[in-house]
Amino acid sequence: MKSKRENKKHTHFTLHTSLFTLFTLALLILTTPSVSPAAIGGGSANVGKILISMDVSQTDHLKAYGIAYWALQQGHPVEWLLNYRGGSFLIDNHETIAREARIRAVSFQAISAAQATRIYADIESGNMNRMRLEKAPRIAVYTPPHKQPWDDAVTLALTYAEIPYTTLWDEEVLMGKLENFDWLHLHHEDFTGQYGKFYRSHGHTLWYRQQQAGFETLARKLGFAKVSHLKGAVAQAIYNYVAQGGFLFAMCSATDTFDIALAARGIDIVDSVYDGDPADPQVRQKLDFSRTIAFENFNLVMDPLEYEHADIDLSPIEMSQIKNADIDAFSLFEFSAKYDPVPTMLTQNHTPIVPGFLGQTTAFRKNRIKKSVTIMGDIPGTDHVKYIHGNIGKGTFTFYAGHDPEDYQHFVNDPPTQLALHKNSPGYRLILNNILFPAAKKEKRKT
Repeated sequence: MKSKRENKKHTHFTLHTSLFTLFTLALLILTTPSVSPAAIGGGSANVGKILISMDVSQTDHLKAYGIAYWALQQGHPVEWLLNYRGGSFLIDNHETIAREARIRAVSFQAISAAQATRIYADIESGNMNRMRLEKAPRIAVYTPPHKQPWDDAVTLALTYAEIPYTTLWDEEVLMGKLENFDWLHLHHEDFTGQYGKFYRSHGHTLWYRQQQAGFETLARKLGFAKVSHLKGAVAQAIYNYVAQGGFLFAMCSATDTFDIALAARGIDIVDSVYDGDPADPQVRQKLDFSRTIAFENFNLVMDPLEYEHADIDLSPIEMSQIKNADIDAFSLFEFSAKYDPVPTMLTQNHTPIVPGFLGQTTAFRKNRIKKSVTIMGDIPGTDHVKYIHGNIGKGTFTFYAGHDPEDYQHFVNDPPTQLALHKNSPGYRLILNNILFPAAKKEKRKT
């Protein structure tokens, strides 16, 4: 039989052992990596998240869009946190996503469910919003077969961000293949059939003559007497695609020439140097602006040797008017994230000021823009508009003036922009905002 002293000693030993065991268990709980319920088929309400911040702390803004797109491809929904740290992305914490972000050198932070809840509270209390992205949009680029990816800023951005796309040209468009895609970008094409109005500067060059011959051959193959007729039919097919629910994005000369082609459908606006016969002398009276999507009341530039299509554009006319990217910088408008989520999505950035850049269509004249169109970016104190958005039927369009956001004055045959040197480009971010836009589904707000 044990003495009272021995029992007391045994009790102390048992207590110390129990405390040690509890401490050990607590330490194991704190240090053992948690397994996400979503990874084994559970819900996402109480699991950790991956926060891809899009403010100035982000190492590679452009590839961050690629990670968001890749996550959607893998079946993981993405939350786009509008106006939160530059338009950040929040995804359920899966090791595969974290590993892919590391491979692509995209900075991210693993956060707890409690931290995510605090972020949601911040968003609810300010000019912010949560947009749920559910499905990776199918992307098409309207571009000639002989073009290289560096001929166009959008294909450069898609390639660098590792976002897949399919190229289409006139024949595929007229065959109805646009219905297989959610989002369409128009390469800086001339939909008027005047080959960019490069005749004066490049009409004698081999590449220009080969391009003209190729376009004329294709027009005849598809049953059109002129290239302008073919381009008008293509523009109308694209318009129909948008009206039926498609998302359209265009830059540079594809913006204004698209509307010109729509307004001039059935009218000869092309000089004989381009198609062998003179333009209709009654062009100005016959333009139908009810057919256009973005611009109205514009006047065409009928001189075939002038490097301009219409007075929609505000490109510099003389060398003395050419400035630099800082002087020509444009400002992004701020919208209500909760009541105007679409323009808010399209203007997400880590800076409200974007360096300017030229193009065949450098900026839109404000008084030529339809009242129904939303202006999202302009050069303060001027009538120069750079970035617009609007609705057509069930679909939408976004027009972005200029050629290359990181090449202020781009010339024919210039080397491609190396986006690895511009991975935080605010101008290229606007392009990639439009890529994710079709994947968005607005979160239902509690009432």
